[in-house]
Amino acid sequence: MLSLYAKYIKIMSNENKTIHDFELNLICDFFSNMERQGPGSPEVTLKALSFIDHLTDKSLIADIGCGTGGQTMVLAKHVPGQITGIDFLRGFIDIFNRNAEQAGLQDRVKGIVGSMDNLPFQEEELDLIWSEGAIYNIGFERGLNEWRKYLKTGGYIAVSECSWFTDERPAEINDFWMDAYPEIDTIPNQVAKVCKAGYLPVATFILPENCWTEHYFAPKTSAQKIFLSKYAGNKVAEEFSALQASEEELYRKYKEFYGYTFFIAKKIG
Repeated sequence: MLSLYAKYIKIMSNENKTIHDFELNLICDFFSNMERQGPGSPEVTLKALSFIDHLTDKSLIADIGCGTGGQTMVLAKHVPGQITGIDFLRGFIDIFNRNAEQAGLQDRVKGIVGSMDNLPFQEEELDLIWSEGAIYNIGFERGLNEWRKYLKTGGYIAVSECSWFTDERPAEINDFWMDAYPEIDTIPNQVAKVCKAGYLPVATFILPENCWTEHYFAPKTSAQKIFLSKYAGNKVAEEFSALQASEEELYRKYKEFYGYTFFIAKKIG
C-alpha cells in the first residue's frame, strides 16, 4: 500500500495532530494518481515471483495492502489462480477493480475493502500471500505470525519491508526511523524473525535504487502537481504534500543505510 503512510501519521501525531487532519480522502487522492503507492517495480515483482513454484489455476492468492494494484496486475499476468486484493481505502479498491477489468483480469482478480489484521480467509486456505511495502502497517513480526495461519503448509509468503543495511547509521536518519517505525531492523534480524514465525526462508534481496527513484519518486512528482492543483489553498493538503518532498530528500541523502528488502519464505510444519 502506501510506502511510508504510518510515518506520516506518526509525524502528525507528534505535532498534536491526528489522522483526521490529513483525511483519508486526501491521502487516497494523492496516491491514486500513481501506479504504485510505494517503492517497487514490475521487474522486482517478477524476481520475487521467480522463487515461488507449484502455483496452478486452482491456487488462491492474497495481495494484502494492495493499493491500486500495480503489483497485483503484474502478478496476475504471470501466474494462474485467483487473486484477492485487500486494502482499507475504498478509493484504492475502486481503482484496483477498474484496472483489473481494463486488463481483462476481472474473472481472476478482485479487490475488496478490508483490514490486514482481520483477513476474510479460512485457515490454510491460501497458496500465496503477497504484500509489497505494506506489512509495516501491522508490523513485520506480527504480520508474519498472524498471516501464517491462512497459508497451506508449503504455501509461500512474499513481502517487502524497510530494512537497515548497516548496524550503525547517522543520528538523523536513525532517529527519524526510530520515531516513525521502531520495528525497522537489519536484514539478518528480519530473516531470523521469518524463521521464528515458522517459515523456511527461500530468498532475500534488496530492491534496487530505481524502485525508489524511477518507479516511486518520479511518478510522485507528477501526482504532487495534480494534487496541489486540485487542493490549492488547502493547508492540510499542502502540509501533506510537503512531507513527500522530505521523504525523497532523506532517501537520497541516506540511501546507503536503508531501503526495502524482499523476503520470500515457505510455511513449514
